Amino acid sequence: MASQQLQAQTLPLSPGAQPRSWQQEVEGAWELGRRGVPLPRDPDWKALCERKPFERNLLQNPNPEGVNISEPAPHLPPNSPRVSLESLGNFSGWAISTEKPPQEAGKKPGSEAPCFSWCVKQQQVDLLAEGLWEELLDSYQPNITVMDWYEDSRLAQTVYQLHVRLLAGDGQTPLREFHHEGPEHGASREEKNWCHVSHVFHGYGPGVRYVHFQHRTLNAEAPGGLCRTRATDSSVSVQLRD
Repeated sequence: MASQQLQAQTLPLSPGAQPRSWQQEVEGAWELGRRGVPLPRDPDWKALCERKPFERNLLQNPNPEGVNISEPAPHLPPNSPRVSLESLGNFSGWAISTEKPPQEAGKKPGSEAPCFSWCVKQQQVDLLAEGLWEELLDSYQPNITVMDWYEDSRLAQTVYQLHVRLLAGDGQTPLREFHHEGPEHGASREEKNWCHVSHVFHGYGPGVRYVHFQHRTLNAEAPGGLCRTRATDSSVSVQLRD
């Protein structure tokens, strides 16, 4: 086995402590052997231990505006102008774009009706770069959990969309997908007008190398100012099964 061919490095010792290898540190943290997890072909135990690929949010800046879901979504003041989303927080890691819904195409300029648009934010997670390995993803296939919180802004019947795809090694071919629109009847909702959505991918088959995470939130611009739908605490994480 690869683990027997590797001469394990040892961690720095505190006075009186017994030597402990990086491989032992990994096994102690995640019990790979007990769980029947196949080991990497050429393991770098130190890097694996430092990356901590399990139970960690793999998205960058999951709460870019610093919004607290234990409180009501902050209201924009009247006559709020449209500003760059990037100016409202740290959105590094997110690709941001704006799309017009199809029903906006025929709207006349100067109309008093609100002008709707989707704010699209997306990230693509490279699972191998985050410390996972091919044998793990292809054979053991750990759970991949996605979660998000979004504001029930009541701007329209649907104010939020989530699209998550597990992609092959080319970074484009979808192998599994999850889609959600909200709010939906009976959705898990806090009193503070936040809605929660989650999904667990399991048994998705070999070949998964990337997770593409995209959420779309509805904005409305009217003569009285801009109204937005916020999303926050987005996450993609990987779990070993007990």
